[in-house]
Amino acid sequence: MNSPSNKKRILSIAIALMFLNACTKEVTPQTLAGSDKDTHGCIGSAGYLWCAKENVCVRPWELAKDKGFENTEGDVKKYCGRASKLKD
Repeated sequence: MNSPSNKKRILSIAIALMFLNACTKEVTPQTLAGSDKDTHGCIGSAGYLWCAKENVCVRPWELAKDKGFENTEGDVKKYCGRASKLKD
């Protein structure tokens, strides 16, 4: 009864059951960093927003510095247009 072939068979069945059990676990999808692109392809979690005037994704603080205005929501919206969205 406890021959080597029976032990191998039991071990093989145990391993197969472990793999099958792992396949039945529900996997919850995780949000990958940088996967939060808006309709223009701007990645909000990296600080980017769409600027219609520049026609590219920009970081508001960099844009404000480059163009010489204050980095406020109002000034960025005034420069880029109403389509720009800043996170609260």
